[in-house]
Amino acid sequence: MCQRESESVTLSEFIEADRAGQIRIQDERRYFKTDVVWRNVGMFILLHTAAIYGFYLGLFFAKWETLVFAWLVHLFSGMLGITAGAHRLWSHKSYKATLPLRVILMIAQTTALQNDIYEWCRDHRVHHKFSETDGDPHNSKRGLFFAHMGWLMMKKDQMVIEKGRKIDCTDLLEDPVVAFQRRFYRPLAILFCFVLPGVLPVVLWNESILVSYFFPTFSRYVFTLHMTWLVNSAAHFFGDKPYDRFIKATENGLVTLCTGGEGWHNYHHTFPQDYRAAELGWWRFNLTTNFIDCMAWLGLVMDRKSVSLEMAWRRAKKSGDGTHEKELKWILERLAEELPVNW
Repeated sequence: MCQRESESVTLSEFIEADRAGQIRIQDERRYFKTDVVWRNVGMFILLHTAAIYGFYLGLFFAKWETLVFAWLVHLFSGMLGITAGAHRLWSHKSYKATLPLRVILMIAQTTALQNDIYEWCRDHRVHHKFSETDGDPHNSKRGLFFAHMGWLMMKKDQMVIEKGRKIDCTDLLEDPVVAFQRRFYRPLAILFCFVLPGVLPVVLWNESILVSYFFPTFSRYVFTLHMTWLVNSAAHFFGDKPYDRFIKATENGLVTLCTGGEGWHNYHHTFPQDYRAAELGWWRFNLTTNFIDCMAWLGLVMDRKSVSLEMAWRRAKKSGDGTHEKELKWILERLAEELPVNW
């Protein structure tokens, strides 16, 4: 458990500092003595060892059907389950989905095996409300590795627990899909994350049991984990800040490619209610937004929330780092090249 201490100043020291003109306001200093959860460390070592072996098998021995299958399971679990489901639907309630679609997204999120929807969303809501403070579960100010995966290797800081208790998540369990998953999460996770991905290649196209057991399961699972973790780490360290230069979240195109649209993170932290988690339309790669729009066209998604261009541009002009204006200029130049001369 994290221990905290704060520096205090006696009255005499304060008076002396005041006379010397050295008074300054400081935040409370917190000293961390974090207990490592060695069980989690051992689990991560075993998972990564199995994943590396699985990548070796996949690279040299897997059939092409298995390679495609593993990639599709990754997209299904990561892009749909985590990004479209746990993140944009349940955490931020940025759109509504019909029961059949919510069931599909629940299965996808279960396949990703990143805690059940309730726990995932609770931690994410805490992250947004107390971002980059000691109440943030993966506070980026504690370092790149901590934000990426280190936070999962140690006990939660007491501040995170206290802040988490203040977050209202009653709406989540009011959804019968979320309540069902939370009640039966362990058997569902084993079935969808490890059993089915390991069995289907053997049954459907006679893949090797060894390859099927390690590559579409452990390798795919660990790969999806790291792609999700990049949003917490790389997208808080590297990139531009066109909407709010005062926060650590950035616009990171590489993270967007890896996650299907989650790398436009400066926009997302500025406007978390927007179902697109990005701006500038089709100029921005965003597979998850395309999926949600497609589901809306089919009648499975309703009440998509978004921020107006005027609001986004005003915020960019007010607090951005200037890169938004440069990108708009680039887009206008490309449009001018594509439009007819006499347009």
